Amino acid sequence: MLAETTKDAIRAAYARLKDGLPDFRARASQGRMIAEVAKALGRPGGVAVIEAPTGTGKSMAYLIAGVEVARFQKKKLLIATATVALQEQLVQRDIPLYLQLNGIEAKVALAKGRGRYLCPRNLLMAANSIHDTAQMGLAGFDADLVLWAKPPQPRDKQALARLRAAFDRDEWNGDMDTAPESVSDLLRPMLTTSAGGCTNRKCGQFMICPFFAARRAVDDAEIIVANQDLVLADLTMPGEDEGWGGVILPRPDETLYIFDEGHHVPGKAIDRGAAEVYMSTTVRQLSRLGRQVHAAYSLTDKESLGKLTLDRGDEKLQELSNALEELEKEIRLGWLPDPAETEPMYRGSLGQLPAPWVEHARALSLNTGEVQRWLGAVRRAVVEMTDGGPTQEALSRELGIALERMGRQAGCWHAWASDDADGAPPLARWVTLGADQQLVCHASAVSAAGLLRNVLWGNASGVVMTSATLSAGGNFRGFADAVGLPDDAVTLSLPSPFDLAAQARLEVPAMRTLPDAREAHAEEIGEWLADNLDWDAGNLVLFTSRVKLDRVLQKLPIAQVRKVRAQGSLGKSQLIAEHCADIEAGKGSTLFGLASFGEGLDLPGKLCETVVITQLPFAVPTDPVGATYAEWLESRGRNPFIEVSIPEATRLLTQYCGRLIRNETDRGRIVLLDRRVVTKRYGSGMLKALPPFQRIIERSP
Repeated sequence: MLAETTKDAIRAAYARLKDGLPDFRARASQGRMIAEVAKALGRPGGVAVIEAPTGTGKSMAYLIAGVEVARFQKKKLLIATATVALQEQLVQRDIPLYLQLNGIEAKVALAKGRGRYLCPRNLLMAANSIHDTAQMGLAGFDADLVLWAKPPQPRDKQALARLRAAFDRDEWNGDMDTAPESVSDLLRPMLTTSAGGCTNRKCGQFMICPFFAARRAVDDAEIIVANQDLVLADLTMPGEDEGWGGVILPRPDETLYIFDEGHHVPGKAIDRGAAEVYMSTTVRQLSRLGRQVHAAYSLTDKESLGKLTLDRGDEKLQELSNALEELEKEIRLGWLPDPAETEPMYRGSLGQLPAPWVEHARALSLNTGEVQRWLGAVRRAVVEMTDGGPTQEALSRELGIALERMGRQAGCWHAWASDDADGAPPLARWVTLGADQQLVCHASAVSAAGLLRNVLWGNASGVVMTSATLSAGGNFRGFADAVGLPDDAVTLSLPSPFDLAAQARLEVPAMRTLPDAREAHAEEIGEWLADNLDWDAGNLVLFTSRVKLDRVLQKLPIAQVRKVRAQGSLGKSQLIAEHCADIEAGKGSTLFGLASFGEGLDLPGKLCETVVITQLPFAVPTDPVGATYAEWLESRGRNPFIEVSIPEATRLLTQYCGRLIRNETDRGRIVLLDRRVVTKRYGSGMLKALPPFQRIIERSP
């Protein structure tokens, strides 16, 4: 139970918020959310899942409750988001405002993954090597320690020089998201590093490293804002006392977690355990690794490393390479892809692969493990050398990255070789054939429930997950199954603070075709848009596939095509900036986008007066992870379409509808060009689950 002093502090903080914000409007949903967050975080191991629509004031609600409960319990408050934009909003605006209004002094830190920070060692190496354009690497190791994949363009040289100058003058803290220069796709991986490529305290640049500066800030902070990927990565690292987490971020039992944009958590947790191996690329990398290992033995002047001589190490690498080629041969003998398929795939039914493939995977799992252990010893020997110069730095980095790759391969072969746990969903296991005819082996969990039960629920001091869309019309069963929610968790769907019935209407026009008739439906979408969209206003048209988006674009009259900004034609931020500029200039602009435009896009007022949803956002049926999970549910007498597909499509549909009304003064319409909500049995339930817009459903012609 919350102590009365904590309750009083929360009430006082809310009162100061009301008095301190000139445009503050009391919202019942926000008050309810504050109370539920406080209750959940106030009890040991408490969990709450709160669906709070746009306009609720989520961030202030969980700050008011979370900060006060964390201070009383002397715990850390960790806010995990899915997007950089929300992290920056919290760190730069919401948290400082909250602390200022309440006269609280608290250390706040922004925690990001290592790849979002400059590596000063790599910056120096890239800058020093840029003058040697013939080799772009380090003398004595030919192409094995090459830094530049291809000769740098003048713009890359200029960007590199400016970034180095800004960092050296302390004008830039090394956060790549705030880099003073645009960083190309060629340059960025050269200037950052992964855990494998980092030598930590052994690095000569350790004391000025932006990543470790950020880590020190996190250690001292009372409020931490991080991305969900980093939080999940930390939670899945073995910690102290045989527990999980607390390696990069504070220990789970000392932390109160708020997962904002919580609908991303299941997918991100599944991605944590996914693995893939590009077969021919891996064989080529092993050949290169052999040359790097030779360099390591030469540099350290050791006859034996990790209890292996160089000759025996070469044999181990060759054995691994041979085993990879044997598995590839076995797969090509056992699977003949259909030439008509654009993206050929073999998926093991219920995750089960042919027995010969599994046997090869077992051998690969053993071989990879042996090479991993030996390679770890080789790298340690290089890292621990004294005064190995730039060659030591480069070799440490390359061997570390190779070791990281080896770990991912080991994960895939272990997944292929191991048996699935009784009663739990199987792993998805599949093979794809790329456009370059390269075989790729894949493995992934199909549900986040098992992982989150192991590392989060019960380990954390308290957890709140929140988002504008977590349920299907208030039913949380789909989300609860997806994250393995504890039975005693609180679930709550708050009403919108807006008068949606007066502000928006949902239209379902009398379309002649259904999405199954792809070409005809695309043609009818084009006709409807040409005749019924206000092309002089701000519009958002959402598609479920790039193919259909392109088809519709081809069918529009050229005068209207000129007013369309299609996702992919420019960067997302530039597209939106140009859209906004045209609307402000009174020209009219229409955005064509895919799923990522259906979420997180904030276009208030005249920037978006019509949202068109071209079809219901059901998941692609060929997705191997979803297909394996569906098979497992069916094998247990359950209906995956009813339990998974419909709730998830309903949640996404609600998310897409949420692009329209962003504040109390917005007005507009949502148009759904998919008659399945009228003609199919599940349609009425989906319509009922949507917010209470005014509805205009036309009769069929």
